[in-house]
Amino acid sequence: MAQRNTWQRERVREALSDARGFVSAQTLHATLRDENTGIGLATVYRALSGLAASGDADSLQSPEGEALYRACSTEGHHHHLICRSCGLTVEIEAKDVEAWAQRTAALHGFSEAEHVVDIFGLCTPCAKKRAGAEGAA
Repeated sequence: MAQRNTWQRERVREALSDARGFVSAQTLHATLRDENTGIGLATVYRALSGLAASGDADSLQSPEGEALYRACSTEGHHHHLICRSCGLTVEIEAKDVEAWAQRTAALHGFSEAEHVVDIFGLCTPCAKKRAGAEGAA
């Protein structure tokens, strides 16, 4: 079922576009609440779910299990490198991963295989910051 294009959904889309990296629905809701939009948390969840389903937003699960969202800047299937510290996200192609996923599925008798691969680590500035903090301790 298609979602109606309401002003609330458009405002959630704008807030998501303004966010840096992946954000949770709660974080996005807090931003919208601080702006006195009157948009409720359930509306934010519905809007984010619809944006992800339509391909207008990327959705992933953090290492802690929380659903995170980001305005999608690339069409089609892709993967992400995500900084655990600052949230910097880089969209990447991974042809080797694609080939491996298809081979592995076929090996086990599966077809129409889909997958999600997101790599979490530290970006260079955050790694340098951490090394500097550990060196100072």
